[in-house]
Amino acid sequence: MVMVKVQKLNLEGLLQKHVEMAAEIKNLDTDLQMLVYENYNKFINATDTIKRMKNNIVGMEANMEQLLAKITSVQSKSDLVNTSLFEKREHIEKLHRTRNLLRKVQFIYDLPTRLAKCIKAEAYADAVRFFIGSKPIFEAYGDSSFQDCKRASEEAIDLVIKNLQAKIYSDSEPIEARAEAVVLLKQLNFPVDSLKTKLLEKLEDYLMTLQDEHKETGASALDTLETSEPSDIGKLSDTILSLKTPTGTHMVSVGEISKIIHAYLIIFPDSERRLIELIQELFTKRYGIIERRVKERMTSADILKMIRVIWEDVTLMDEVLAEAALPAFSLEAARSIIRQFISTSFSHLLLEVSEALTKSQPMPKKGSEESSLQNALEGSKKVVIQGSLDLLLEFRQLLDDNLELLAKLRDLIVDWVQEGFQGFFQKLDERFLVLCGRGYIANPDSSVIDAIQVDKVQTGLVLVLAQLSVFIEQIAIPRIMEEIAASFSGGGARGYEHGPAFVPGEICRIFRSAGERFLLLYINMKTQKISILLKKRFTTPNWIKHKEPREVHMFVDLLLQELEAVGIEVRQILPQGLVRRHRHSDSTGSTNSSRSNPSREDKLTRTNTQRVRSQFLESHLAKLFEQKMEIFTKVQYTQESVISTVIKFCLKSLQEFVRLQTFNRSGFQQIQLDIEFLKNPLKEFVDDDAAIDFLLKEVISAAHERCLDPIPLEAPILDKLISTKISKSGEENQRSKNLTKPKVLFVCSERRL
Repeated sequence: MVMVKVQKLNLEGLLQKHVEMAAEIKNLDTDLQMLVYENYNKFINATDTIKRMKNNIVGMEANMEQLLAKITSVQSKSDLVNTSLFEKREHIEKLHRTRNLLRKVQFIYDLPTRLAKCIKAEAYADAVRFFIGSKPIFEAYGDSSFQDCKRASEEAIDLVIKNLQAKIYSDSEPIEARAEAVVLLKQLNFPVDSLKTKLLEKLEDYLMTLQDEHKETGASALDTLETSEPSDIGKLSDTILSLKTPTGTHMVSVGEISKIIHAYLIIFPDSERRLIELIQELFTKRYGIIERRVKERMTSADILKMIRVIWEDVTLMDEVLAEAALPAFSLEAARSIIRQFISTSFSHLLLEVSEALTKSQPMPKKGSEESSLQNALEGSKKVVIQGSLDLLLEFRQLLDDNLELLAKLRDLIVDWVQEGFQGFFQKLDERFLVLCGRGYIANPDSSVIDAIQVDKVQTGLVLVLAQLSVFIEQIAIPRIMEEIAASFSGGGARGYEHGPAFVPGEICRIFRSAGERFLLLYINMKTQKISILLKKRFTTPNWIKHKEPREVHMFVDLLLQELEAVGIEVRQILPQGLVRRHRHSDSTGSTNSSRSNPSREDKLTRTNTQRVRSQFLESHLAKLFEQKMEIFTKVQYTQESVISTVIKFCLKSLQEFVRLQTFNRSGFQQIQLDIEFLKNPLKEFVDDDAAIDFLLKEVISAAHERCLDPIPLEAPILDKLISTKISKSGEENQRSKNLTKPKVLFVCSERRL
């Protein structure tokens, strides 16, 4: 090794190694010195002990010689006595053996009589003992000298076996007597396994009969539950949990069953495994009945009562058959039942919310439509908040109960309740999507509303869902969070790596997004419906050959009627907002105003070519110098905001439809007349007059650009036609019986497009 170190290490390395080895040598010398110091006293004591042993062993040889002489003397005297008594002892032993043999022969001859007396006195243990004692003689001489005794004894012992079997099968016999009978049969080499099999089958049939009766009783109770009063539920629980014999006349307690199990354990100690299977199967059936009951609507008090009854039975049975581990088995069963109860309770609450929304849909009749949406909203709000608080009270009873079984599940129950609310609100959001006809969400965070079939979804329901989502976010979630923090704090059984079970911030974000999505969906649905009306209006006629306008077109009445329907729905659900007027700002996404110069009206007398060129030039110059106007702002949860947004979308659609057509002079004048008539009625719906004026002017400008001869109607003619329409509409409103609002309403004409 030294050579290897010399070859591999340099001079500094060798010096360092030398220092290390010197230190190790010094340490070893120190350890050796300490070892000598510590064992010095032991060496001295060992030396002193050896000296004392040498001193004590002196004189021992003389004592040993004296002892040997005495032992030799005793041995000689013993041999002398044995020699003198040898002949007499041999004779005595021979006589004793003869006497014992005669006694055995006499016992064999008297055995049948003894067995008969034992059978008569039911002393079966003595009979078995006598027969087993005689069995070696029968095996040796049973075919010759004792043939008759053997045959009579076997007949008697067969009768003993039959009586012992009858005693085992007899339910009136005490457990100790039946266990003794099994032991005696084993001593007689009787096949006890077949007997054990028969008895276990009998016990299994008995328990299966109880289970079938129990199952039938539970099923009938479940059927009765649907028509029972709340005060009868406790009686039904007792009926379900009771064990009856097939005749139904005797109530079998678990204490009696435990005695039967105890007897079988004593009689057949090796049957423990099968007994465990039977008992576990029995309690599995009983817990299974509770699980089926949980699927129905029931209270936590009923569940606690049923679990408490079974737990008391488990405690009794555990004293007899602890190896069955019934407490652990019951803990798992109760865990499954409580979790299923919590999950089922949230499922019922989800169903109630859906029913509150779907059962109050607007009917075709006007009278019912006025309040149906409001009833649906208020009913669903009550179900969400009150139903959640009622569930918390129910779950609180599970935590407040002093049952030992539930005390072990407390942390799990807290986690399950919090997980239940998290899952409930997530499923509620999914149910809202199903109710509004949205089967797929490409991007939940996007404000773009997917196209849906409007005729299959009621728009009022979508508006109710939007307002309900706001209620859940702002009121329901904070209230539920307070109750959970007060009564269901703690938990943590699910593990901290999984995060908190209930995340209010996530739920609020989901419903905030859902509310905005449903509100935009409602606006788009209404806009699409009105856009269909506008499309028919502009695609049906031939605008190149349009006749001179004589009155406001009927599509204006249809448009106002649709907007009035929007107003009726919105006023039922959404609150009124603060009345504001249009703000001018430099926000993005805005468009420029095309308001013309006031001198524009004076230039209408020019020639067509000059007027067209002048109006185009003035329009483009005005857009360069006008301030930007905020048209499409964020939609608020107010009546004015929703109606204004619908009208703005409709006017933009109207503008696009106008741009797709080519008009003659009469067509352009008809568009001018309809738009001028719409100015005042539309302003009744909205609080943003400037935006409406701007969009209406955009429509007229689009028609002006698409007109071959854009000569507008003169102001007197325009005013006269509008006045005529207003008078006619006023007379129709006066004759109408269904419209009761104080503002001016316009009725749809009977004619269709």
